[in-house]
Amino acid sequence: MCGIVGYLGNKEAYPILIKGLHRLEYRGYDSAGVALVNADNSLKVYKAKGKVADLENYAQDKDCSGTIGIAHTRWATHGEPNDINAHPHYSQSATLALIHNGIIENYAVIKEDLKKRGFSFQSDTDTEVLVQLIEYIKTTNKLSLEKAVQLALKQAIGAYAIAVIEKGNPNQIIAARKSSPLVIGVGDDEFFLASDATPIIEYTNKVIYLDDEEVAIIRRGEELSIKTISDVEVTHEVKELEMSLSELEKGGFEHFMLKEIYEQPKRLKEALRGRINIDETEVNLAGIREHKDKFINAKRILIVACGTSWHAGLIGEYLIEEFARIPVEVEYASEFRYRNPIINKDDIVIAISQSGETADTLAAIELAKEAGAFVYGICNVVGASIPRNTDSGSYTHVGPEIGVASTKAFTAQVTVLSLIALTIGKLKGELTDENYLKLVKELASIPNKMERTLKTNQQILNFAPIFTYARNFIYLGRGYNFPVALEGALKLKEISYIHAEGYPAAEMKHGPIALIDAEMPVVVIAPNKGMYEKTISNIQEVKARKGRVISIITEGDETMKELSDFSIEIPETEECFVPLLASIPLQLMAYHIAVVKGCNVDQPRNLAKSVTVE
Repeated sequence: MCGIVGYLGNKEAYPILIKGLHRLEYRGYDSAGVALVNADNSLKVYKAKGKVADLENYAQDKDCSGTIGIAHTRWATHGEPNDINAHPHYSQSATLALIHNGIIENYAVIKEDLKKRGFSFQSDTDTEVLVQLIEYIKTTNKLSLEKAVQLALKQAIGAYAIAVIEKGNPNQIIAARKSSPLVIGVGDDEFFLASDATPIIEYTNKVIYLDDEEVAIIRRGEELSIKTISDVEVTHEVKELEMSLSELEKGGFEHFMLKEIYEQPKRLKEALRGRINIDETEVNLAGIREHKDKFINAKRILIVACGTSWHAGLIGEYLIEEFARIPVEVEYASEFRYRNPIINKDDIVIAISQSGETADTLAAIELAKEAGAFVYGICNVVGASIPRNTDSGSYTHVGPEIGVASTKAFTAQVTVLSLIALTIGKLKGELTDENYLKLVKELASIPNKMERTLKTNQQILNFAPIFTYARNFIYLGRGYNFPVALEGALKLKEISYIHAEGYPAAEMKHGPIALIDAEMPVVVIAPNKGMYEKTISNIQEVKARKGRVISIITEGDETMKELSDFSIEIPETEECFVPLLASIPLQLMAYHIAVVKGCNVDQPRNLAKSVTVE
């Protein structure tokens, strides 16, 4: 869950590396560092606890010359965040410097062995163990750095994306990956290296994605060479990036999160473009239609995901079961991979991940494939590991999401799941032509209704400061809106650090009602669809105990408005699409409460965007 940047070319490396670290800071921000081979062939490492800006301050009076370097921004796994545990890590002789994303699971065994051979360690990290192992193999066997890396990685158990440079060699970077992303940018007589494409797009749109257990030998003036750790040469097609540099800027917004909330209408139009025809009468989801027999004959669908994507999967369960009449189970990928699940060959597994690199979800995919199930991926990042490891799938097409708390990715995932459910339902004949047409037209209208929903921002901004005092929130929803309650609570927890829980509204009286008092804000998703009358009863139960009610209601609903202390109106829509609109006020409320509290909404404490470790 860290950010890796590397450069080898004709320009000064340091400015490129620092800018790249800023682009990747959403992946980890408790420490940062840079290693450079200077013009005199010396190897310099500078690192600092804190943000990338702290590294810049530390390095401003240091020698940062050189046209080759690697850099890293960290989210701690082994060892607390401090200057010593920050990357890059030197080898014992200080002739090698290495950066690493991932976890070396057998580091303790390797460390003890190296200690017996006279090695000492400065940090608490598994990363320092790996660079010491590489040096030991290199010096003992008198090998090149390339060969030493290959042999060391054969001994390493776990996940890694690494880059290594060495003193006295300003012309080479060795990089490798397994279960952690690494992309190489190919420019004019220069190469770029990064955890994802965001630091690269400013310089080139040509990239190569490394596969597991591959080592890249990047040398000045030579073609890129890629080999497996077993020394088998491989070739890769150069891909062209579709993102633009403007997508990585805040665009006048105070935070990336607010920008991404406001992008949702535009991004959902892009997610629907080409998938709903111009007459709004037909869904064409190629990933489903090309494998229609699999879906028509599926006995069960398993959805695996983590965090926000898991909440989207819960909505997908409602959608698929209602429209396609196929049983659906939604699993936390982190639990699924370890509980010896029953997976049949006629099951379909849908894996959902914004980044496409979520370690637990990737492991769940491998488990499903081993059992012979058909695996369908839903992902935002083109070229990520999940789309490369699934049988078919759909991109969400919402552009880079920089804010750690997911917003536009969530609504895009729900949109794609809606398209999947409609497509399967139509193929199976479970939807009448009339109902299918009505739903397709309504889904096509959602982006415009999102625009109207965003106009509630000022109203939410006005009342949000009232709730900064709160230490707890309860979110309630029924049916399709129960997962919305879970997602709303998660957003508040993530960025404001206020404890919040989501419940099915009917479950409130089975325990949580004991918490209701005048200090407890209760958020109720209460559209005029589904179990409307029962939701009114739930609100009355809260009011009878002096709870403060914030309701998300359908435009013009005076009954709910009178029952609520604060109400936010959303346009009327079909019950199944309410989550796409109701989630927006909940995102805005979490955002404004967090901002008033002075929290860093784009980089909340202890969190990182792409969870590439267990």
